[in-house]
Amino acid sequence: MSILVIAEHDNKTLNGATLNVVAAAQEIGGDVTVLVAGSGAQAVADAAAKVSGVSKVLLADSPAYANQLAENVAALVADLAKDYKYVLAPSTTTGKNILPRVAALLDVSMITDIIAVESANTFKRPIYAGNAIATVQSDENIIVGTVRGTAFDAVAADGGSASVEAVAEAKDANLSKFVSEEIVKSERPELTAARIVVSGGRGVGSGDNYHTVLDPLADKLGAAQGASRAAVDAGFVPNDMQVGQTGKIVAPDLYIAVGISGAIQHLAGMKDSKVIVAINKDEEAPINAVADYWLVGDLNTVVPELVSKL
Repeated sequence: MSILVIAEHDNKTLNGATLNVVAAAQEIGGDVTVLVAGSGAQAVADAAAKVSGVSKVLLADSPAYANQLAENVAALVADLAKDYKYVLAPSTTTGKNILPRVAALLDVSMITDIIAVESANTFKRPIYAGNAIATVQSDENIIVGTVRGTAFDAVAADGGSASVEAVAEAKDANLSKFVSEEIVKSERPELTAARIVVSGGRGVGSGDNYHTVLDPLADKLGAAQGASRAAVDAGFVPNDMQVGQTGKIVAPDLYIAVGISGAIQHLAGMKDSKVIVAINKDEEAPINAVADYWLVGDLNTVVPELVSKL
């Protein structure tokens, strides 16, 4: 069986989420091909060729794919997909933007948020904000799916020796154009890839207090910072810090939830964390049901004291 994995990248480096998708592809079994669609992305293709388990890399290098506009990349993937049984991508904003379009162009259904591979055509995915797990079987000629990276251990980024082949044809759908982007620069680890995450909720009270209380803790631990939807909606922090079903899915070694009640929407994005620590003044808060450790107390007192002990 042949599997096409859509690489996620910034034209310079390969996003780690791609390694998790390759791991899922290996569980399905078969030859794994990675597609790198970008502009000036030779370095990404070379990195993909070194990924363990990858047999071939396709490089579509063209200005049409410079910003990986979904309409352009989807058309490319749909053309290439006819030679593959599976088309997989990370369950990220990019993957979720491209693959539904691919499925529509191929006239097939798709499977989102794959968290386990049961057999060649049977997969598990969360539903109802992760409160139930659905087992889905697909009889499509081409199976299209996004993979939740936190559910699969990443394969090694080196050790492979795949060939790199150029995809000559490039098409601009002329349906959209790239205008601009604003990239938030931070010295902290990227949220979805961090080993430690410190998150704050509505209980922190304000944006100023969020930074006053939580920044020192994150600095001490070398942690990424996140937030609940309630904190984002209240304007405490920008929405790229949101953890949850409608935000980012994380599974760090340590997740510290401060002033977060634990709404289902938030738990769906972090409950796979290896160790969960909750700090909340409400001992009946739902977050305590998934926490490995919890401390009932005023976060404005508890967190500074914790920082002083580190």
